[in-house]
Amino acid sequence: MEKADDAGVYKISDDLALIQTVDFFTPIVDDPYAFGQIAVANALSDVYAMGGVPKTAMNLAAFPVKTMDFSMLRQIIEGGLDKLKEADVALVGGHSIEDTELKFGISVTGFVHPDKFWTNHGLKDGDRLILTKPLGSGIINTAIKGGMASEAIIHDITRVMSSLNRSASEAMREMLVHACTDITGFGLIGHMAEMMPGSGCSVKLQFSSIPVMKEAIEFASMGLVPAGAFKNREFRECMVEFSEKLGPVERDILFDPQTSGGLLFSVSEKDADLALEKLLAAGCSDSSVIGEVFSDTSEKIIVKP
Repeated sequence: MEKADDAGVYKISDDLALIQTVDFFTPIVDDPYAFGQIAVANALSDVYAMGGVPKTAMNLAAFPVKTMDFSMLRQIIEGGLDKLKEADVALVGGHSIEDTELKFGISVTGFVHPDKFWTNHGLKDGDRLILTKPLGSGIINTAIKGGMASEAIIHDITRVMSSLNRSASEAMREMLVHACTDITGFGLIGHMAEMMPGSGCSVKLQFSSIPVMKEAIEFASMGLVPAGAFKNREFRECMVEFSEKLGPVERDILFDPQTSGGLLFSVSEKDADLALEKLLAAGCSDSSVIGEVFSDTSEKIIVKP
């Protein structure tokens, strides 16, 4: 709890531990089936981010039965169930309540070897940082809510958010991963910051190497930035040193809260090329080395153009 890991790990035996997590939220897309898929992919990521294999899930649903057609809940659950089937995860139950606001998600139980799970701590001097999905979902979802996004953009961001981090996790399972987390509501900077306390290291990020959906840059330039990005900036800006060449748009993208974002791996310099090769071969086509770790007790995040 004190290190804000992505999920809880409970040791059962010398070679088996449980990973447990839970996540749910309000709709971020209009399509109920797609919302169900995104909600499930998002929750499963916490298990993948710790090197585990999700096995069972339970639905969590809050539904406004007096104001919304019940068929919508059925579509949400169908989307979630299909995503669970894709992940080879068994749905074993769940719980629903009546509420004034629609919410959906799952609790997840997974397996991992008690000596082999990843945490979000463990950065080492010389490590390279690899991100597996593009940034920009918070900004694009804000544009969707404002009626500014085309059907093609909605399709693309839905595909990104609903894609599982399974392939990325499996591709890295035989690598020596020093630290890992998934990028969600705190944005890239926020989750990067959680990896640093007590490490005795700082991080240098190269903005030009960070995968970003091009539409996010366009919408951020128009001021379509979610409130969560400003909260993330307020909380973590004290840890960041931005190059003067980076403007407000680039900074907004780094603080942009993500939904079902990618995994962020920290691996040694000598393993970085092979790790990237494995991720790309596994279909994680947006994967990129975005920065490096260096010894520095100030524990800062330095962002270069």
